[in-house]
Amino acid sequence: MEYRRLGASGLKVPALSFGAGTFGGAGPLFGHWGTSDAAEARRLVDICLEAGVNLFDTADVYSAGASEEVLGAAIKGRRNEVLISTKTSLPMGEGPNDSGSSRSRLIRAVEDALRRLGTDHIDLLQLHAFDAGTPVEEVLSTLDTLMRAGKLRYVGVSNFSGWQLMKSLALADRHGWPRYVAHQVYYSLVGRDYEWELMPLGLDQGVGALVWSPLGWGRLTGKVRRGQPLPVGSRLHETASFGPPVEDEHLYRVVDALDEVARETGRTVPQIAINWLLRRPTVSSVIIGARNEEQLRQNLGAVGWSLAPEHVARLDAASEVTAPYPYFPYRRQEGFARLNPPAV
Repeated sequence: MEYRRLGASGLKVPALSFGAGTFGGAGPLFGHWGTSDAAEARRLVDICLEAGVNLFDTADVYSAGASEEVLGAAIKGRRNEVLISTKTSLPMGEGPNDSGSSRSRLIRAVEDALRRLGTDHIDLLQLHAFDAGTPVEEVLSTLDTLMRAGKLRYVGVSNFSGWQLMKSLALADRHGWPRYVAHQVYYSLVGRDYEWELMPLGLDQGVGALVWSPLGWGRLTGKVRRGQPLPVGSRLHETASFGPPVEDEHLYRVVDALDEVARETGRTVPQIAINWLLRRPTVSSVIIGARNEEQLRQNLGAVGWSLAPEHVARLDAASEVTAPYPYFPYRRQEGFARLNPPAV
């Protein structure tokens, strides 16, 4: 397993990490992700550790805390062998302070997560969403307090926009509070929006990407293809509306390219899609999920090899879309420069 720095921090994380959203699954969304109990979760953790995958990602909102509880049980007795990443800020109840990133909510959320996980510290706490109703100064000063208390090692965010992340980093620098070192983002061959603004920001500010849903919300499993109905067991039947959208023709164009590369390399479609992400700038770790041992071992096969440049170029071309404003003028300028080199 390859290990990489998490952003500009000193923490080394595996190129692949494991998403525990399938643990303890319940409800209309997470119940379709997976329903691993403690025994099955322990087996999946065993396989991960054997492969060098020691970072496990979860969130309080995953099955209303059940994911954290099952993960805690699965790593019991080997806490020092693993890194735990969890997230908070999304609603955990109907009360006025059951969501967001206020001082009250963050302190309570961290204490609850520590109890469910059965540990005294969290290696990486990420804010699951930006809380526009709480001053950024309040959020950062609270995280500073929790870090000084030894309850958090590093902090990051998830699903922030560029201005939200940059404002937070600027205020952290001004006051000497902890900087966000990670941004958990959606990024895949059928969802490359991360590249327009957040990737350049990550490069400039030393924020590493932890990629969620690298298979495009289950669309790049190799089972979804042009002219064919969704497979009977696909979770897309029930969960497509919860995930990031993608136009059918764009999806099929990418899948066609993946199929070509799969035939030429002998790798599976998911392995190729994940390996492509591992070559992208700022990516510290790609979070893989699995409902069973077979899926996990398949996804672990995405490392230990590299796509050839011609394969990368083919996937780049198939997955490219028109950049949104204000980025498309720059892309056009780059194309114009290639077609019209300066006179010598």
